[in-house]
Amino acid sequence: MDILFGFIGGFLIFVGIAWARTKMLGFSGQAPQDYTTNQPEFDLKKHLNGPIACEGVIFGPTGRVTSRFVADFNAEWDGNSGRMTESFRYDSGATQDREWRLTLDPSGKIVAEAEDLVGAGSGQQAGSGVSLNYRIKLPESAGGHVLDVVDWMYLLENGTIMNRSQFRKFGIKVAELVATMRPKSMDEESRQDAA
Repeated sequence: MDILFGFIGGFLIFVGIAWARTKMLGFSGQAPQDYTTNQPEFDLKKHLNGPIACEGVIFGPTGRVTSRFVADFNAEWDGNSGRMTESFRYDSGATQDREWRLTLDPSGKIVAEAEDLVGAGSGQQAGSGVSLNYRIKLPESAGGHVLDVVDWMYLLENGTIMNRSQFRKFGIKVAELVATMRPKSMDEESRQDAA
């Protein structure tokens, strides 16, 4: 009996340490207040506005790249309400179109909605960082799973935004996305219009 209690106790300690490490020390342990004094100041209505070019990779659960993509975004704001359309082109030849509806309050709190979200997402803009947490339902072609997402965007000095997102199922990381977002240059817009 002592062996059983010892095993259960050891297992519970292991689970507790793993949980604490993930929540306090890992990617998910970040908090908006970690970035409140960092510059430059991330202003969603300024930095996520107009035509945006995006490039990124998706890592699978083993840490290997499973997909690469380029995307064209366009964001528009009417007061504190924003709409951002996204058109993705993956290295597999697949395409995907999405649309975000964002609401920003004066304190920097964000409410995010999209057709593939389960409920609304929530986030916070603080200093040079923006966080979003939401649940996304994958397309049926990708299994239709519902994943919990932690999404962080970091503003760089030149106006580029670095985006890192982790996707979890039952608390286990199943994918990670790393991408850049930057205002499109006039040349990029002209080439796209000509295509």
